[in-house]
Amino acid sequence: MEHVDHILVVDDDHGIRTGIVDYLRKNGLRATPAADGREMFAQLDTSAFDLVVLDIMMPGDDGLVLCRNLRSGKHRHVPVVLLTARDDETDRIIGLEMGADDYVTKPFSPRELLARIKAVIRRTRMLPPNLRVTETSETISFGRWRLDTTARHLLDEDGTVVSLSGAEFRLLRVFLDHPQRVLSRDQLLNLTQGRDAELFDRSIDLLVSRLRQRLLDGARDQAYIKTVRSEGYVFSMPVTVHGPGA
Repeated sequence: MEHVDHILVVDDDHGIRTGIVDYLRKNGLRATPAADGREMFAQLDTSAFDLVVLDIMMPGDDGLVLCRNLRSGKHRHVPVVLLTARDDETDRIIGLEMGADDYVTKPFSPRELLARIKAVIRRTRMLPPNLRVTETSETISFGRWRLDTTARHLLDEDGTVVSLSGAEFRLLRVFLDHPQRVLSRDQLLNLTQGRDAELFDRSIDLLVSRLRQRLLDGARDQAYIKTVRSEGYVFSMPVTVHGPGA
């Protein structure tokens, strides 16, 4: 049976929530509504979802808090598209820092939201060709870290798991497949997002900053990801690829 993508729509506004759900269903997707964070996690615990559409402006725990909680829990691999009522760069930046994969500003057309949902799901499932070099490997080691490419998480030297968002995983894979090579911001956007890349000037810088935090890579020391002034970034640590069973 052909897989039909299942979208969880989280918004406290009943009209917006049901409008999105109805539109997605009319366009061939499965869609389930949730009015708040409690309902969102209850749905995630009982059904499999391919993406969460999450409103930022909600009473109680807002969408940014819920996105952060998603990224730190067992549902961390589910992509998230944020809905924001304000055309405010701060909301977009914070959303990216919390681990969102994309955002849509209200008021929006349902067609635009559908296009972004499909683009995020496509990016999540299909790594660019440049990243296929290590697809058959199970583990990539560098410095004090190992990346499990099957489970898509990071392990430190004690075997402690450090969760990565989908965007963080894709960026780290790009760096690990191109070590000791300076990559511009445009190249990083294209390699991590392909033709769906939107040249939001600060998105890569924020994503690099988040990845450095995961790697405990200080802004001054930059043992792993070094900033090359006026050019971009370079992954400076030697990389070792371990094949299946290694």
